Amino acid sequence: QVQVEESGGGLVQAGDSVMLSCVVSGRRTFDKYAMGWFRQVPGKEREERECVATINYSGDTTYYTDSVKGRFTISRDNAKNMVYLQMDNLEPDDTGVYYCAAHRGPNNYWGQGTQVTVSS
Repeated sequence: QVQVEESGGGLVQAGDSVMLSCVVSGRRTFDKYAMGWFRQVPGKEREERECVATINYSGDTTYYTDSVKGRFTISRDNAKNMVYLQMDNLEPDDTGVYYCAAHRGPNNYWGQGTQVTVSS
């Protein structure tokens, strides 16, 4: 069974930087999974999670939602089964629970989420 665990959230001020980390365990094929970071904001349901950033299995293709382009950077270290989200110049609208997800074929595996709160 694939397990996904996030870490690195917290309470920060606008303009600060935070790095989120995600470790995937339970499989030896981490480098076959596409990875993504999703954000659930207060008042929204699970199905309304926003895809913030994704990275393909090899790390050479990334995607960012428009609101975070130029501020967030997704990366991965396949040797460590890790994926990261570097968040710079944070804004209050970035507040939410950030979830890491691993995707391969029909399967999606989610972590429990880590809270990021950005105060103005």
